[in-house]
Amino acid sequence: MAFNTQPSLASAPLGVFDSGVGGLTVLKSLVEKLPHEDFIYLGDTARVPYGSKPLEMVRGFAKEISLELISRGVKGIVIACNTASSASLPALADELPVPVWGVVEPGVEAALRHSKTQVSKGQVGILATPGTVKSRAYQSRLEKAGLTVWAKACPLFVPIVEEGISDGQIAQLVAEHYLADRPDLDTVILGCTHYPALKHILHVVLGDDVTLVDSAEETANVVAQDLAELQLLNRGKQKGSVRHLVSGDIASYEYTAKILGGPEGNIERIHFTREIKELKAMSNEQ
Repeated sequence: MAFNTQPSLASAPLGVFDSGVGGLTVLKSLVEKLPHEDFIYLGDTARVPYGSKPLEMVRGFAKEISLELISRGVKGIVIACNTASSASLPALADELPVPVWGVVEPGVEAALRHSKTQVSKGQVGILATPGTVKSRAYQSRLEKAGLTVWAKACPLFVPIVEEGISDGQIAQLVAEHYLADRPDLDTVILGCTHYPALKHILHVVLGDDVTLVDSAEETANVVAQDLAELQLLNRGKQKGSVRHLVSGDIASYEYTAKILGGPEGNIERIHFTREIKELKAMSNEQ
């Protein structure tokens, strides 16, 4: 897909979306890296979680949301959701007229840089939602590069973070449970945007010798570099703004988002109906 990189587009906002609030960790890294950019963040909280849904359904959600963001004039889209990135990329990027970034590739590239696997024959660990693990988005890329990979679905991590108990005894017990059968690891990718909130506990359980790869930070670095190369950086001097679009209840979004350090900016309610239609269609096919 050819991108329109006219100078006038540089002042357009960047679109960022996730199934809920977890993508705010990606948004936070983007704002820190690109302080003069405007952002539109879409949290699809009415249809959260994506991690337990069929990948084909998630692909439909990702396309629907991307088209919504494009209709609002974004110059690029960051899929701040590991499950949606795994399910929809690279095919979605080929269909859209703006550059699209996911969080999987930056995480993989960082793991390749950090891991000592190629020398010491250790392993890279993936902690993610069931949907991301099932998609093998991380495993396939890392294994293709010659690394050995151990992946673990950690579905309880998201509610632990959203309950605001990510730094206590319960979080540590759950982490120890999930990681009990781990092999020797030198690098672990946090394959869900909620998981950076668990860094302290994971360091306690894994030990300081294990490098934790935060896909949010890595994605922000890649987006900043690509925008510069595409001449799409906003060269303005003033601080950028953030606008939030939420498909679920606004009050619930605000409450949960505060645990992750946000949200700042205006919040607007939008409506999607695709899940209902697709669930009926899938039911009729069975």
